[in-house]
Amino acid sequence: MIEELENVMLTVNLPAHKLERGDIGTVVLVHAGGTGYEVEFVTLDGRTVAVTSLLPAQVRAISKGEIAHARLVEAA
Repeated sequence: MIEELENVMLTVNLPAHKLERGDIGTVVLVHAGGTGYEVEFVTLDGRTVAVTSLLPAQVRAISKGEIAHARLVEAA
């Protein structure tokens, strides 16, 4: 099970939040034993892009051996 403060990867695009599949966020709250997650997504310089509630199918745990990929996010 995914826990609070764990990094997760987005499995879907969320254009309303300027987020794309593969973006990495941090779980800041686990809803009702894992029925959902509040996840914060930030830029590499620490600016919050979005904090949003997500269903388990919309995120996944990060596996060992994966590498992060950076991309430019449009200005808010």
